[in-house]
Order: sequence, then structure tokens, then C-alpha cells
Amino acid sequence: MKGIEPSYAFTLENRTHLLWTQTTSNFLGLAWMFELLFEPMASVFKKPTKDHSGYTPYWFAAFRDARGQRRQRSTKLTDKKSALRLADQWEQLASAGRSGLLVEAACRQVVSDLHKQVTGRPVAFYTTETWLAEWLADCEGTAKPRTLERYKATCASFLSALGEERAKQPLAMLSAEDVRKYRDELRAGGRSPSTCNQEVKILRSPLERAQRLGHIAVNPAADVKRLTDEESTPRAAFTTDQIESLLTTAADTDWRGAIMLGALCGLRLKDAANLVWSAVDFSTGLLTVTTGKRGVKVQVPMHPALIEWLKGRPRGIGKAPVLPALHGKPGSGKSGLSMAFKRIMAKAGVVGETAREGHGKGRTTSTLSFHSTRHYFVSALSAGGVASDTRQRLAGHTDAKSHAVYSKHELESLRAAIATLPAVGGAA
Repeated sequence: MKGIEPSYAFTLENRTHLLWTQTTSNFLGLAWMFELLFEPMASVFKKPTKDHSGYTPYWFAAFRDARGQRRQRSTKLTDKKSALRLADQWEQLASAGRSGLLVEAACRQVVSDLHKQVTGRPVAFYTTETWLAEWLADCEGTAKPRTLERYKATCASFLSALGEERAKQPLAMLSAEDVRKYRDELRAGGRSPSTCNQEVKILRSPLERAQRLGHIAVNPAADVKRLTDEESTPRAAFTTDQIESLLTTAADTDWRGAIMLGALCGLRLKDAANLVWSAVDFSTGLLTVTTGKRGVKVQVPMHPALIEWLKGRPRGIGKAPVLPALHGKPGSGKSGLSMAFKRIMAKAGVVGETAREGHGKGRTTSTLSFHSTRHYFVSALSAGGVASDTRQRLAGHTDAKSHAVYSKHELESLRAAIATLPAVGGAA
């Protein structure tokens, strides 16, 4: 027919080539369809030893990897069923990768399943948030209440600084830069170098535990350096006149007893506020206290002035508080014990030098605080010629290094003012 020309001329020479091309094409097409419909599953086998005297003890897995290529890998397992399950898991994971469905959660689940099949227990995958929560739960029965309160505050502050999305990422993704950034943000917000260093020190504990248990390879807080504290100023001790002024201002309130316990027994603020009657023994004249900071049991002979004041108070038994108006109150915060004592100081006209100016969230600190009653106690004992080891035992210090801080005083002025521990206080 006119206008229609054949596109391929059939001749005796090319007829054989055409038939071979079509046959080959059909065969390859069928092979591709067979591969698609009957994708080979993972299998296991053993390889012969090098000397061909037998087979290796471990089963090898044959499977298709994420690129579709057949791979062979040792399962390191001697049980055939376990090896086959492992091979199937590898195959499924690779298949998910080929189809674009491989996500991090699926990888973690597969690894956990594999670990459970081999060891009988799943792998625990933690985020920074869940690990800190578990660590705090573990501290519930081991840390003292005040210490646990500080731990919780630090963890909450750190997670807030990380942000919700970052906090929910795997713990292994936490870096030293995250911890360093948190420290620097605290410093920029006005916190003192010592506070920033303490925050990093607290974070090291849960991260060190995570490293020991194998949840992370390295502790990201371990290499975060301490900030130098050039602004640090040693706390001063009250003078006897200042102690008397504070006692006069406190009148016959529970604060009078707290000040006497600090100045005459060296108790810290929270230890004094939470003192119970079972700790007071009038028959021996001893006060027995387990310190809240270090958990050290301390026995201090009570000064006659303190005994006089205590005997004038309504007597309780057992765990009844000696100072009920102060018992159980927080130490920090606007309504805490420290701020209440500052108001007593202001009313008494007792003012210390500024140790550090507050900026941002940082607070202005003074050289004088309730802790200065403790400095007064140790310094007065030292000025009275009491031996260092005795002062250390009475103050409840656990090492000579920390004790040395309280013994720094101007020898001339203190020895002239305090020859022995003065009889401050007594009946109001």
C-alpha cells in the first residue's frame, strides 16, 4: 500500500538476530518478574574451614542489603534457629531501607528485638529526658531530701535549656557543647562561677552512670572545664556585738534559738530550724545532730546560755520540733529562711560587705549571712585556744581542707575580742 513502508526489512541474514534478541529480552523480563514476585529470603549456611576438614562453628547469613545486593555476614551464633531469625531481621531492615521506610525508631526496635532474642532482655534506649528522670527516681532512696531537691532543680533547668525537641532526642546525641552552652548561659544570666560549676558537677553524675552502664560511649560533661571564680569572697564571721544585736532583735522568737544554735553549737541554718527534742539531752548536756549537708553525726556540749534558753521553752518529746515556727521551711526563696534572717539582720543594723553584685538572675551576696554564726563559732573556739581537730569534730567537718576555711580570721582583732567562747544570749 502506498505511503506505508516497513520499518525493518526481513532478510535471511537478520531474521536469526531478531529472533535471538526477542528471546533474550523475554527471558530477562521473566527473570526480573521472578525476582520481583519471588524475592529470595534470607538464609543461613556454614562455611568450610580453611583446611577443609570441617565447617566453622558460626552460621553465616545470606541476605539482600539496602542496595539490593546479596550479602554474606557471620551471625556469630552457633544455633541455626537463632541465626536464621537474625538473618531475617537483617533482611527486613534492609528491605525497609530499600523502600524508604527506614526510620530511627524502627532501627532501635530491630536492635532491641535482636538483643532480646540473643540475651533474653531488650535494649533500653533512653532520651536525655527519660534518662535524667530514671536517675532522679533512683536517687529517691539514696540521696538526702535537700540534695535530691537540688538534683531535681538542676535537671529541670538543664532540660529547659535544651528545649523540648532536643531533650527528647537520644541520650547518645548529647554533647559536651550542650553542657558547656548550659553553663555559659547560666553565667551570662548572672549566676556566679561557683553556681555554674556546681550545676555541671551535678550533671556529671547521671551521665557518668549512663556511661558505666553502656548507654553512652563518653560522658559529655566530663571535659567541661570549671570556671575560675575571681569574684569569690570568703564569708566573714559575726562579731560578738553583732551576735548580741541579732539576739536582741529576735527577742523571744524561735529565731533567737536558731541564732544561739549557730553561734554556740555551729549548726547550719536548716539543721537548727529542723532540730527536734530527741536531739537534746539535758542530763548529759549534749546536743546530738545528724547534719543535713553531709549526714555526719555530731555531738556538741551545750553552752549554759543555750541550756537556760531551751529549758524555758515548751518541752516536746521525740521528733517534736524545738523551733516549730521555723521547722520544715525551705532555706531559699523569697519566703525562705535565708531571706527571713536577712530581714532580721537589716532590722538589727548588721550589714556585711557586698561579696558579689547580682546581675540578671544572679543574686547579690553579702559577706555576712546566717552561715556567719557558724564562722563565729569556729573562729571563737580557735581564738580560745581549742585544738584544730577538736574544732573540726565539733563543727562536723569531714576534712581538714574545708575546716581551714572557717579558721581564717584576723588574729589580732579576734583574739582581742574573743578570748573564749562568749556567753551570748541566755534568757531574753
